[in-house]
Amino acid sequence: MRKAIVGGSILVDRINDINVYPKPGELARISAVSRTPGGLVPNTGTDIHVLSPDIPVFACGKIGDDDDGRYLIAELQRRGLDTSGLVVTSDAPTSFTDVMSVPGGERTFFNCPGANASWGYDDFPFDLVSEGDIVLLGYFLLLSKVDAGDGVRMLRELKRRGAITAIDLVTEESDRYVLVRDSLQYVDNLIVNETEAARLAGENLSVAELPSALMRFGVRERVIVHMPEKGISCTKDGIRSEFPSCPMPPSLIKGKTGAGDAFCAGALVGIWRGLDEREILRMGAIAATGALSAPGATEGMRSMEELERRYAPAC
Repeated sequence: MRKAIVGGSILVDRINDINVYPKPGELARISAVSRTPGGLVPNTGTDIHVLSPDIPVFACGKIGDDDDGRYLIAELQRRGLDTSGLVVTSDAPTSFTDVMSVPGGERTFFNCPGANASWGYDDFPFDLVSEGDIVLLGYFLLLSKVDAGDGVRMLRELKRRGAITAIDLVTEESDRYVLVRDSLQYVDNLIVNETEAARLAGENLSVAELPSALMRFGVRERVIVHMPEKGISCTKDGIRSEFPSCPMPPSLIKGKTGAGDAFCAGALVGIWRGLDEREILRMGAIAATGALSAPGATEGMRSMEELERRYAPAC
């Protein structure tokens, strides 16, 4: 049975509500503490499963042998994901991000790489992979071993086993995007935002030119670039497509966290269903409305059909 395998970044977001961000040497009181799964695996994995419950989703990554790790396993299972691909280690804690949240929505982030930093080729459950499975890896630039060469090896082996590969990147202001280019020859679907696309291309190009420019690095099937206004794709045959973002009344937009992950999940659902390029972009646009409809990354996600009825009837 075909399945989706989502591997890479998995962590706990510890959200601390504070009344003000303190200056150096000052103290701020934490009024409330909560935690939620974060990273590509919980976000995009959950989104794919909720958008299209007929797709079995397997989570792959590395967590610590600690309370946060056990929380992640329980939460992903509650969300309907298969966690047999997770590796538990006693050598590092589960990756976490301490989020300092002040009134008005401004947030500051402190990340501990933890077990994510050592996840790589030897941890991937290749025996789970069957021909025709969709495998998404990410976030590149946030996984030390993957960025150091394991990502290329993993993608090469996945292609040898007949998987349909996809990758996602993290947005950062750096020159490290060159580390990703060697991987692109083994990538069927590159799905990135406009900032990541520009830095990966390394050229002063218009947004419209970016998908075709990135195809020249060896991407096998398509490049999809998403942004707040629209999604653009270019295929190996040179077919270029666009689709606008679904219009939502401002009163229905509750947050932007996870919108990129949701778009990626929707596009992969479209690819899974064998849709044409405009429909793949449309699926991404509809999925993004789920993330926009709630403050958190996945709590607003619904099935593709329900999101279309609720937020995107004209999309």
